[in-house]
Amino acid sequence: MTAPLLDVRDLCVSYGRAQVVHNVSIAVNTGALVTVIGSNGAGKTTLLNAIMGLLKAKGRIGFHDAEMSSVSLENRVQAGLSLVPERRELFADMPVEDNLLLGGFRRSRAERKQTLSEIYTRLPRLQERRQQLAGTLSGGERQMLAMGRALMARPVLLMLDEPSLGLAPRIVRDVFHILTDLRKTGVSILLVEQNARAALEVADYAYVMELGAITTQGPPAEIARDPRLVESYLGLGGNEY
Repeated sequence: MTAPLLDVRDLCVSYGRAQVVHNVSIAVNTGALVTVIGSNGAGKTTLLNAIMGLLKAKGRIGFHDAEMSSVSLENRVQAGLSLVPERRELFADMPVEDNLLLGGFRRSRAERKQTLSEIYTRLPRLQERRQQLAGTLSGGERQMLAMGRALMARPVLLMLDEPSLGLAPRIVRDVFHILTDLRKTGVSILLVEQNARAALEVADYAYVMELGAITTQGPPAEIARDPRLVESYLGLGGNEY
């Protein structure tokens, strides 16, 4: 049996004396799109930040069969991990293209040029806006720019934190279609989402996180049939995809 690309085991994260992530174990296979769904405050963002090395954590973070728990953020990026944060964290006073190029600063000039061309082909709106200041973009365009910047590092595993947050339903569809297209190119994806309906539509495997712990996991179709989860996350009050 092939080992997972990402193998997180018994991960615990604390803020001061308060433990907010409790013995979480998740895995992402090569070429898969895995989602972690849950309500606001469930610990999903904390989980991603710990995997990325932005927060201290206890437990095992295996990536490419290497133990990453003591590896610096920069070296995790170099190894192929990339995170699109919830707040996107763009440089608002810089043009779109400069924001993108910053994402590939560790690459050679030739690599940056080639990757930039690939991103413009995949996200043509960014090419149209390449000289526009990032702070003047629409919400959907800013999300695409954040994704494009992460892709400039040519990640093996792309992690996204709430990419649909604050976006109109039509733009949400566009974002999730981009993710499914990326998966077809071989990029593995770990997607954290409150929009459970949209996430389960595109995922290969799903985890449900509640109060800092994984409470349910399985194929998305099974998750979508669980009566309690339907009531909690897939009811009529949720976002439509």
